[in-house]
Amino acid sequence: MASGTPSKNKARQVALQALFEADITGHEAGPALERLLQDVRVSAAATATARALVAGVSASIAEVDRLIEAAAPLWPLEQVAAVDRNVLRLAAYELVLEGPDAPPEAVIINGAVELAKRYGSESSARFVNGVLGTLLRRAVPAG
Repeated sequence: MASGTPSKNKARQVALQALFEADITGHEAGPALERLLQDVRVSAAATATARALVAGVSASIAEVDRLIEAAAPLWPLEQVAAVDRNVLRLAAYELVLEGPDAPPEAVIINGAVELAKRYGSESSARFVNGVLGTLLRRAVPAG
């Protein structure tokens, strides 16, 4: 299954890099993103999407972290690898908080799994997929 449009995929990739930098350095994610956008070639659509994702995650980081912690109670967020933590933050925001403009759930999860495969450890994709599946089941009641 596809993980979204090339523009959305590139936006997620750049947004993840900015969120990761902010997480490990304590810098603000917005300025980190703007610096990254000067160094990479992305479309206007991907730039706008990356800005929206970073702004959304940054503005709702406490809520996003609570969602992740509820879905993975055995994994304290501060002990989760920084790449995995920020892939989860990005996807949790898209799944639960982004609103009507969010892509379909499967597209979001597949995009997150692809980011985890690309940037994380050997077990990252499986971990991210499991946490997001649990988060989705908890956040979106069946029926």
